[in-house]
Amino acid sequence: MSKIDLKWRILFTVIVIGVGLYMMYPPLDPDGEGPERGKINLGLDLQGGMHMVMEVVTEEAVQNELVLMKKNLESMFRKDRIRDAVIDIPDDSHRLVITFPDMSNRDKYVDELKDYASFKITTSNRADNYDLIATMESSRVAQIKENALDQALLTIRNRIDELGVSEPVIQKQKSLTKGELPRILVQLPGIKDIEEAKDIIGKTALLEFRLAVDGPATRQELLEMHGGREPANARLYEADQTRGGKLLYYLLEKEAEVTGADLDSVRVDRDDYGQWAVAFTLSRDGGKRFARLTQDNMDRQLAIVLDGKVQSAPVIRARISRNGQITGDFTFEEAKKLMIVLKSGALPASVIPFEERTVGPSLGHDSISRGIRSIVLGGIVVILFMAFWYRVSGLIADIGMIFTLILLLGVLASLHATLTLPGIAGIILTIGMAVDANVLIFERIREELRQGKTVRTAVANGYSRAFITIMDANITTLIAAVVLLQFGMGPIRGFAVTLSIGVVASMFVGIFVSRVFMDSILARPSVTKISI
Repeated sequence: MSKIDLKWRILFTVIVIGVGLYMMYPPLDPDGEGPERGKINLGLDLQGGMHMVMEVVTEEAVQNELVLMKKNLESMFRKDRIRDAVIDIPDDSHRLVITFPDMSNRDKYVDELKDYASFKITTSNRADNYDLIATMESSRVAQIKENALDQALLTIRNRIDELGVSEPVIQKQKSLTKGELPRILVQLPGIKDIEEAKDIIGKTALLEFRLAVDGPATRQELLEMHGGREPANARLYEADQTRGGKLLYYLLEKEAEVTGADLDSVRVDRDDYGQWAVAFTLSRDGGKRFARLTQDNMDRQLAIVLDGKVQSAPVIRARISRNGQITGDFTFEEAKKLMIVLKSGALPASVIPFEERTVGPSLGHDSISRGIRSIVLGGIVVILFMAFWYRVSGLIADIGMIFTLILLLGVLASLHATLTLPGIAGIILTIGMAVDANVLIFERIREELRQGKTVRTAVANGYSRAFITIMDANITTLIAAVVLLQFGMGPIRGFAVTLSIGVVASMFVGIFVSRVFMDSILARPSVTKISI
């Protein structure tokens, strides 16, 4: 092998190791604060944070779909001037019951509603009433629930992205028992304000604009004004205000002409009195409906309802098209949280905390220190054994092991990978694997030397004949690591990441870098022996 070729291989090795050192520094920062935080993110088990499992009430999404169809039918009836049809959604059912006072109108809409492919249309008679029953197909119910779960997952992910949490885990969990609600797993490493995160993640954020019929007043006062019960076209909503220590309520119209689905953009702003507020811009279509709503209802109160609670109810003084504000005596933090949940969109259904736990940072620091001690102790044992058993050649293997760790940490840092306890176990396993290739090569070289071969021939044959065995052993390990990475989750993936990178790094160092060291020693013609 020419000296020029050896120089190029030495240069390539120096560049690769130099790049690894550059990428890995600083490898990690357990506190993870500020712009100088480490390149390797720490997992939940190392730096602490929040672990939360939430159940999604997907049945609500099905009921919302039924309500939407009810609104479409009511609009159709108004257009056709059918004023005596009554639409009802029976509790705990997936059907609409439309009652007509005459059979002719009922039969007319039977054919029209058959165009709704997701509903099965039937009829029944009750005294002087004629019912048309639209029952949602079971396949459509299942599809709505699955879509609601996917949308909830996306909405939660968007909200967490706004929080700026690094490497969160957000994924669906399969129900183990029939009838259980579907669940979403959320893990937020390094989160500081647990309560704020829970509030933002679990808030439904259903924004509605409803015209006020009456209020504000106490619940009892409002009911007394209307004969002791809610009117048929309105319902009571709790207000975010009190009077004399008593909660106040508004009586609002049942129909919400404009909702959070019509939002185009949201931002934190200040109102006319310098208080923090949330400013919003509606979509073009939502703006048209909002303009019509405000123009037709001058001097009436328009309630801004968030998750069933009235935030404010200003009096309409002018036509408003697309821009508005949500006020409510907010602090900056409260306005920012409201902006985040509105910006990410409303959850399609309520989420219920099923399991909550926090991992303290002290556990993380303890795990890191124990893991580092394990790596150092394991490395020392391997270094001493290789130096004792293979002498100078063993020292070359020890240097290669250090290079393997540099490359492994460098790749992890460049990928901004998340290091977990199983990941540390993968690093410890890599230490042992880092010298595995050299053991095979060195034993083959010893065998060649015992057969009387020259040192250069023995080294060349040792590397070439051990190559197939090394590749075979490492590729099978790499395949197993890739399978774990593809189908595993959580801690298993953390182990698979470090194992797969470690396998590739150890193969490169064992086959290529250690050969460079050997050839450098044998480059001098006077060398006739090797310490192995």
